[in-house]
Amino acid sequence: MTAQDSHTRLIAWLKIVFPLMALAILSTLFLVARGVDPEDAIPYAEVDVEDRLREPRMVEPTYSGVTADGAALTLSAQEARPDKGADSPGNAKALTGTLETPDGARTELVAAKASIDGSGRKITLSGGVEITTSSGWTLQSESLTAAMDKTDIEATTPVTAKGPAGMVSANSMRLSQNPSQPDRYVLVFNGAVKLIYVPTN
Repeated sequence: MTAQDSHTRLIAWLKIVFPLMALAILSTLFLVARGVDPEDAIPYAEVDVEDRLREPRMVEPTYSGVTADGAALTLSAQEARPDKGADSPGNAKALTGTLETPDGARTELVAAKASIDGSGRKITLSGGVEITTSSGWTLQSESLTAAMDKTDIEATTPVTAKGPAGMVSANSMRLSQNPSQPDRYVLVFNGAVKLIYVPTN
């Protein structure tokens, strides 16, 4: 047998041995992978899935629409839970909202939580509500109700406000269209209204 024949046979054997060695190594890897306990990898995922199935929710939902009078309403929340029944409103927490009326005014809302009545087209904010208007007013109230199909924001709980005219306290307030001028919007304080005038320097 010549050296060239020996070399040729060696090459032929290596072509068979190397693939077999590769298969053996891959088989070992798969066997090791099968030995991993799946319980160690997904306990938190199982808890989260079970919780979501039990109480469905939406994370960081956003709602945008236009009211009948042409105002743009945008609402967003940290978390929202859908209605559980026909007569049960949905709930949201850490809600923020923006209302931009056709006259160019902008009103921003912030509340700890909200109850959304889709059928009644209204949203009730509670847990401490703050309203900031582009006209320079900042109002605070425990709760308020806002219509989703028209510009109508009303607080029936005591209100405190600070703005260009000074500081105001009242039993309630309402932001809505001006009845005599539908293209204008008015902010009205009602019930035991107290104004402390603070002159500007």
